[in-house]
Amino acid sequence: MAGKISMSARREVLSAVMEHYRSAKRTEKGRMLDALCATTGWHRKHAVRALRQRATVGSGEVEASEERKRRYGATIKDAMTALWEASDRVCGKRLKVMIPTLLPALEQHGRLQLGQAGHDRVLAISAATIDRLLVDVKIAASGGRRRRAGFYSAIRREVPIRTFNDWNSPAPGFCEVELAPVVWTAPRWI
Repeated sequence: MAGKISMSARREVLSAVMEHYRSAKRTEKGRMLDALCATTGWHRKHAVRALRQRATVGSGEVEASEERKRRYGATIKDAMTALWEASDRVCGKRLKVMIPTLLPALEQHGRLQLGQAGHDRVLAISAATIDRLLVDVKIAASGGRRRRAGFYSAIRREVPIRTFNDWNSPAPGFCEVELAPVVWTAPRWI
């Protein structure tokens, strides 16, 4: 039956279910989604998105849902840029750990002036969000060039590179050295 239902019939079913879906409890929403998917032939995720649309505009046209409000504004981005510069431009994972130490120092020396709400938001920011906020700042700092993915992949495959995750694992006195072969040629005058 799902393959034979027309698009206009699907819209009618959707508009009939939409208002009741918004006010329903979680278990009832699940049953409603199952029934809607069985009737329309839609995938469950598509049905959820269709039911979350804000309002219908005309004959079946659906208005786009409201855009999510940004949590971190220009003030937080400027603060993160200052912290990133003060930390010698480290990655977001390392910067996240350094923020509790750097933030009071920068505020004490007058480099940052954040209110209590801004201070709390900077302390609560995640490493991934730091990287997302600073992506255009990092591009501008590198002269407008983005790093090409896989550029050094041949070298990376040959030489093991230790990351910050495993720095505590070797025992004291452990040493690793990579020796590259050197080809010596005699000068022409010999």
